[in-house]
Amino acid sequence: MTARPATEAAAAGAAAGTAAGAAEAEAEAARFHTLLASFEGLPAATAGQGKDPVNEPMIRHWCEAMGDANPAYTGPDAIAPPTMLQAWTMGGLSGHSDRSSAYDELLTLLDGAGCTSVVATDCEQEYLRPLRPGDAITFDAVIESVSPRKTTKLGTGHFVTTRMDVRANGELAGTHRFRILKYTPAAKKATEPSRKKPAAQRPRPVINRDNQGFWDGVREHKLLIQRCTACATLRFPWLPGCNTCGSPDWDTVEASGAGTVFSYVVMHHPPFPAFDPPYAVALVELAEGVRMVSNITGVPYDKVRIGLPVRLEFLRVDEELELPVFRGSEA
Repeated sequence: MTARPATEAAAAGAAAGTAAGAAEAEAEAARFHTLLASFEGLPAATAGQGKDPVNEPMIRHWCEAMGDANPAYTGPDAIAPPTMLQAWTMGGLSGHSDRSSAYDELLTLLDGAGCTSVVATDCEQEYLRPLRPGDAITFDAVIESVSPRKTTKLGTGHFVTTRMDVRANGELAGTHRFRILKYTPAAKKATEPSRKKPAAQRPRPVINRDNQGFWDGVREHKLLIQRCTACATLRFPWLPGCNTCGSPDWDTVEASGAGTVFSYVVMHHPPFPAFDPPYAVALVELAEGVRMVSNITGVPYDKVRIGLPVRLEFLRVDEELELPVFRGSEA
């Protein structure tokens, strides 16, 4: 019998060890899924009650946000948009007290297995009868399924699906299935040393015949505001006609550059090329009374506040682009 070289034997042993390790990992994953699957059919919420009956103000706000002008949602015989089904069951900032211990135990098990991240993946709704203003909403939810271990681009984990039965005045009105992925985030791949990538270019503004004059002013370090020559109304952003009197005739006035933060958001996610989050984007009210959206410079993003005084400056982004921004002062 011919002896195999030591290196070949070592390689064979390593391969056998790897296969055995993989088989053991698969067996452990199967055992863990069996434990998770034991929660299927257990309640996720019991005897839940909507915090408000179906009502016209919430229907109106929903339709305005969605841009839905269907006449079925207004008037004396109005119904609620079917897609609002889940909205009537939500607990708001104070939450609900009807969530079951089984659902919490399931999530705790997943957390303990390293599946500490969560993302909602999809929902399915079935509508059995329309909801009308005045309907009292109650609901129950069940843990419908827990998937075997799945690997996605986000990471490896388990899909958990709950089914909620929504009732109006005691009558089943619809069902709402909601699916989340509880997962361990995928490790970021180490990047090989490479040539430095060119800096991402800031998006170019769309310049057309209606706003060409504004950008001409920016190149001269002027912030120009349109003024209707018929009614003297100032307007921003630039428009082809006056939104007060409809006149197409206008001239411009140059803004003084003074303003205050009327409202703002801090952008954390998603990241965009050429932007470095977190950063503040504000709706600035100019001294002239019009408002414009712009970045705030000069202060950290977490120091931006409503009412913060700001002053116009022009930021050179690259060789081709300069933008009006507003500098705040912590003082």
